[in-house]
Amino acid sequence: MRETADTALLPQELLDWYDRHARVMPWRVGPADRARGQRPDPYRVWLSEVMLQQTTVAAVKSYFEAFTARWPRVTDLAAAEDAEVMAAWAGLGYYARARNLLKCARAVAQEHDGVFPDTREGLLALPGIGPYTAAAVSAIAFDRAETVVDGNVERVMARLFDEHVPLPQAKPLLTAHAEALTPTARPGDYAQAVMDLGATVCTPRNPLCGLCPWRGACAAWAAGTQAELPKKAPKKRKPVRHGIAYLARRVDGAWLLETRPETGLLGGMLGWPGTDWVDIETPLPGEAAPIRAEWKTLPEEARHTFTHFHLRLTLKVALVPMDRAPERGEFVPPEAFRPGDLPTLMRKAFDLGRPR
Repeated sequence: MRETADTALLPQELLDWYDRHARVMPWRVGPADRARGQRPDPYRVWLSEVMLQQTTVAAVKSYFEAFTARWPRVTDLAAAEDAEVMAAWAGLGYYARARNLLKCARAVAQEHDGVFPDTREGLLALPGIGPYTAAAVSAIAFDRAETVVDGNVERVMARLFDEHVPLPQAKPLLTAHAEALTPTARPGDYAQAVMDLGATVCTPRNPLCGLCPWRGACAAWAAGTQAELPKKAPKKRKPVRHGIAYLARRVDGAWLLETRPETGLLGGMLGWPGTDWVDIETPLPGEAAPIRAEWKTLPEEARHTFTHFHLRLTLKVALVPMDRAPERGEFVPPEAFRPGDLPTLMRKAFDLGRPR
């Protein structure tokens, strides 16, 4: 890196670059509009940050636009039915975010008169908001000089300072570097600028160093190590779990569905009744069937990968008469059943189990 005295120039160099190259996002107030006095809507900033956790910008855009069209204010979201929000979130993954989204929206509406706290500490007191989201919202929405560190920022810092300590061990070190560079002038634009730099120039593979405003200060570029940073500790092999999903269709076309428990994976989402997901293939077929029927086992499995394990679901299908009551779940008539309201795993099961 350049001498310490020169590091004070880096934030302004990056802001100058951001003024010319900022990405256009549906939730973002660009630098030109911000300079003219337009302020970001904290609700839109918060919603986008929650949606973007472990999810790409490309995947989030359509969900964000649909959510803000349907619930344009945090009070609108707070008043929504749980099932409506969970259905609108279906397919975006990491469903605990949707449950926390509602808890937070209701806390803002009920305890803060629909106005988000404007400090990191105030935001941290809200349900479902952790250190990263609190820092991001306070910086971007309220121009607080908070340090915002996501995966893009970690990569930029690792290369800028040529840090070879592997992640996740390096997180405190990279955060300290990021904090030392965070300016008091335009901190909201700066936070977005560092993330944009990592997303568009300082990319994981084949970084575009020739376009980087920090190339002259980059220790990794000087050493020729930028392509190998950040280092990452070897990943543990993901275990495989197994389960059974039961797809029961009534003769009138209704499907038997249930709302999953609030806690755990896919909590609060609509899905097919089934067994627990275990590391070995138990329980035995038919042990947890939600309704008495002649079950047929399909030759295909529904396969899905979660953060910590791979899942393989054996699929059992049955056609049941009108007068048979289920022990679990409820029949949803065909006119009310929308496969798009199901999370991705359950939609995969439906695609395999529906009548051809």
